[in-house]
Amino acid sequence: MTEKEKRDAGLLYDANYDPGVLADLMACKDKCFACNQIPPSHMEERRAAFRTIFKHTGNNFWIQPPFWCDFGYNITLGERFYANHNCTILDGAAVTFGNDVFIAPNCCFATAGHPLDAEQRNRGLEYAYPITVGDNVWIGAGVTVLPGVTIGSGTMIGAGSLVNRDIPAGVLAAGNPCRVIRSLTAADAEKYKTPFGK
Repeated sequence: MTEKEKRDAGLLYDANYDPGVLADLMACKDKCFACNQIPPSHMEERRAAFRTIFKHTGNNFWIQPPFWCDFGYNITLGERFYANHNCTILDGAAVTFGNDVFIAPNCCFATAGHPLDAEQRNRGLEYAYPITVGDNVWIGAGVTVLPGVTIGSGTMIGAGSLVNRDIPAGVLAAGNPCRVIRSLTAADAEKYKTPFGK
């Protein structure tokens, strides 16, 4: 098996020294760097540039730079995806976002992990497990999502949370480690006054 085939199978793979992996990594980093240099007012130019990085995007998405990812070709964005400044996605495995996902500043989605054994780490070995985020999810500022996590649709993750386990749909969850605080209900729609109605 090649190192990329090992990675895609969820096995330990050489993430630091394999020429094929490094070539993909550097190509993606160059594209991210170029996207991050596009002036904020050039919205369509930036959106078009980001489309060259990702596996799939919806028609409408917005990413505030700086943004960084490892490979790009493992990332799928749903419709109306929004990521605020300093979003990092370590996409050794698939990272899939549903529709209407909002990500606050300084968030990290890390499919990559390192073995507990120091000798394996020192050889540059890593693993990558997929991350899945459902529809209508809000990720608060400074959240880190770890390998293998699924976040259910309609859920809100509170600022500063470390998400190291699956979080079900329709809940408010927060903390380190992140845990369910309560279910979200129809009453939450009445929490904030708005001139636009519901």
